[in-house]
Amino acid sequence: SPFCSSSAAFFGYMGVACALIFSNLGSAYGAGKAGVGVAHLGILNPKLVMKGLIPVIMSGILGIFGLIVAIIISTNVTTGSGYSNHKGYSHLASGLSAGLSCLAAGLALGVAGDAGVRAFGKQPKVFVGLVLILIFGEALGLYGLIVALVTS
Repeated sequence: SPFCSSSAAFFGYMGVACALIFSNLGSAYGAGKAGVGVAHLGILNPKLVMKGLIPVIMSGILGIFGLIVAIIISTNVTTGSGYSNHKGYSHLASGLSAGLSCLAAGLALGVAGDAGVRAFGKQPKVFVGLVLILIFGEALGLYGLIVALVTS
């Protein structure tokens, strides 16, 4: 047939949706949870609020990871005969790997960011440790982005 099967394009676009939805869920949770800690920090020590925004900013980056993968996948989904079921499944896997890893990273950044920012308000010496923990949490999303780029 001159066209791809409808299920191939469906799975490809499901990969787009999964990349966006799950990564933005993680981003929203991380920013919201860490934002509560920043609000608490503003009460304890208002001068440290700008440094305390780091977990919120890092959580926002997770949504960008999902957007990158979604754009790459959506530009590769075609309705011609060259788009096979295999490509559709690989695009779904790409979207799921990016989206779910960013969701996990958002959960990690939210919990660690909230607790870390609250501790930072009471003891500013924990800032370096907080940033290191946040970097390792962000790396979870970056791993998913790398796998998604390779599989797409």
